[in-house]
Amino acid sequence: MSMSVGGDQGGVKSDINVTPLVDVMLVLLIIMMLVAPMLQKGVDVKLPSAANTSDKPDTNGQAVVAIGANKQIYLNAVQVRQSDLPSKVADAIEGQTDKVVLIKADEDVDYATVMETMDSLRSAGIEDMGLITEKKVRGGN
Repeated sequence: MSMSVGGDQGGVKSDINVTPLVDVMLVLLIIMMLVAPMLQKGVDVKLPSAANTSDKPDTNGQAVVAIGANKQIYLNAVQVRQSDLPSKVADAIEGQTDKVVLIKADEDVDYATVMETMDSLRSAGIEDMGLITEKKVRGGN
């Protein structure tokens, strides 16, 4: 097969070359595939594992309090002070029907820090709290 480039067969061929378009679209697709998970990550914490856990809830649109290994507290991936947490959480869940706050605490954080954070949430009027954990992997069974 030969390709016609115009000339003696009756004029210029006006087909669109889509190869550069496909190349650009594939590069954009790869970039989006790499960037999208980084945008949703939030605060990097190593969650403790539990055997009787359910699937991780969808945290989009919910108030998530994360406690890092250095005991820094984050509300929806924004660092807050412990003293400001009740007012910030109250503002974050003001328009929501389900007033549930999810807590992601690093496994290296001590129990007292988690309880202090939960007490701060209770002082803001939050009664429904959930703890996010990783599912424990059974080995060899």
